Amino acid sequence: MNFHQIDIENWNRKEHFHHYMSGAKCSFNLTANLDVTELLAALKDKKIKFYPAFIYMVTRIVNKHREFRTTFNEKGILGYWDEVVPNYTVFHKDAGTFSALWTDYSSDFSTFYKSYESDLNVFGHQKGLWVKENVPPHTFSISSIPWVNFSSFELNLFNGEDYLLPIITCGKYASNGNQTLLPISIRVHHAVCDGYHVSLFLHDLQQLIDDYLDWLA
Repeated sequence: MNFHQIDIENWNRKEHFHHYMSGAKCSFNLTANLDVTELLAALKDKKIKFYPAFIYMVTRIVNKHREFRTTFNEKGILGYWDEVVPNYTVFHKDAGTFSALWTDYSSDFSTFYKSYESDLNVFGHQKGLWVKENVPPHTFSISSIPWVNFSSFELNLFNGEDYLLPIITCGKYASNGNQTLLPISIRVHHAVCDGYHVSLFLHDLQQLIDDYLDWLA
């Protein structure tokens, strides 16, 4: 996967980057409820699991915007990946613990879903934090808290001032009558993302949810 170095001196975020990386180190979380009513019905009809569909949609939107693919590489160089792949949590009910598992991304949902199912069958029951070796450097994190319908969620990264990639967390969806709403929290670093970019993420994700007929196998 190609990594493109950013010329900071000629970057339109130069002042913002330096300010939020050194002057006022800052990351922020934002939580919103998205309408998944029709999507859940369609997934149930096709006997497709929601979690891999969620991972697919989030990854597709993250890859749409360069701001969410901007990070430091292993040499400490600032740049952005052509594409990132999801590194997501898998819960072990018998132990009350979780493992982190990554799956290669494909823009074709059917292909991604099959890859997810394959990885889950091979690694999903293994215990430990990292159960699939050779985690690629171009991964970002997705997690789920399916037991809580939260209205706010904040993730604190101690000594993580240089972690620039987004971290997305979903909660337990709940009905408010005619709608089923899913709480989604996104954590970003202010050096590379503003509230505007988060609003784009949430807008585009809701649009992809609404347009499920265009991608759902």
